Amino acid sequence: MTLGNIPRLYTALADWIACMLCISLFPHRLKGWQLRAVQAFFLAVMCVFLAATGDVPVAWFVPCILLSAALMFVFIYLCCDFSPANAGYYCVRAFILAELAASLEWQLYYYAAYSAGGTSLPIRILFLAGTYALIFGLMYALERRRRESAREMEITWRELLSALAIGAAIYAISNLSYFYADTPFSGRLTMEIFNIRTLVDLGGVAILYAYHIQLSELHVRREKDALTNVLRTQYSQYQLSQDSVDLINRKYHDLKHQLSVLRAESDPQKKNDYLDRMEQEIRAYEAQNKTGNHVLDTVLAGKSLYCQQHGVSLTCVADGTALDFMDEMDLCTLFGNALDNAIESVEKLPDPERRLIHLSVSRQRGFLHIRVENTYEGELQFDGGLPATTKADKRYHGYGLKSIRETAKKYGGSVTISAKGGWFELRVLLPLST
Repeated sequence: MTLGNIPRLYTALADWIACMLCISLFPHRLKGWQLRAVQAFFLAVMCVFLAATGDVPVAWFVPCILLSAALMFVFIYLCCDFSPANAGYYCVRAFILAELAASLEWQLYYYAAYSAGGTSLPIRILFLAGTYALIFGLMYALERRRRESAREMEITWRELLSALAIGAAIYAISNLSYFYADTPFSGRLTMEIFNIRTLVDLGGVAILYAYHIQLSELHVRREKDALTNVLRTQYSQYQLSQDSVDLINRKYHDLKHQLSVLRAESDPQKKNDYLDRMEQEIRAYEAQNKTGNHVLDTVLAGKSLYCQQHGVSLTCVADGTALDFMDEMDLCTLFGNALDNAIESVEKLPDPERRLIHLSVSRQRGFLHIRVENTYEGELQFDGGLPATTKADKRYHGYGLKSIRETAKKYGGSVTISAKGGWFELRVLLPLST
């Protein structure tokens, strides 16, 4: 090894730390000792692989670099709960960040060694630890600020290809002088080569970070649009339900008069019993979903009819007058999404007797308590306070619960979700103005 080459172990360590930075920011696929074992395994594998390929011929250099990047991809994918596209995207960013850290550290050390005529092992370790701590610490602080929005991002294959193209161009330009010295963009002196590599890598990290911010903001806009669409959909369903309920009420009103006529004209006892049962059903219908809030009544009526048709038992104990301070669209969003999610969950249960949903709305100590409970089966995992999806496409998952959370936040309230003993519970707590 000559002084002009970065030690391969330094590069391996930078690659591993860059991957660990990513892993520390996102939900893990592995837990406990399994996660630690995989992290230790890849540290050893990356160090051994890069050390063993340090003196390969130039023709083998690019394949070895690709294999090194592949190791980083597998490492991130195994440890983080990512799709392959997300793992590839963060692998590109980690790879270029590691290149910058290794390049900057070795350039600073080379300059110190060249000026002093040599350095001791403690000085080398100090340069290594200090430079890596600076680069990775700064990037961790920047990434942590955007961690919540980044967790929700689902990278498309097109976005991944864009990141790959940027990363490949950055690596090719930063290392051009090592492959071809006779080009207008190549350096010829050692410090000149170092400057080109470090500055290009620094620019590459900045470009990829700017691209990341752009994707994050694009995702936020998409999510806002999706939440707006959810709100509009629930309000449209409310309006349709209101029209349907009005029509049904008119029909039932007419039917009551018809029953009176039929009762007067019919003498057989059996027919009277049948008419009695019909009248009881009408009274039951009139009594149900009369909470004192016409918006909630309409939403409940529409959902109740759907539940009756699909073998779902929906019960409700609600003080609708406590909801008078809320906007119509907010009520549609909150209760429509909460009941839709509950219905979707219980419909998956094979036993109709277990398809149970209960809604309660009450005042308690200056707060409005809304609780929606439903039965469920299986294991539920939570991500960011919301149930993690089991669907292949995660991009359009959870907007109903997110819209409920946004609605509660609008009124200074909070949302808590829990699952225990086969019951899923959604609680919304809103302060009541005095």
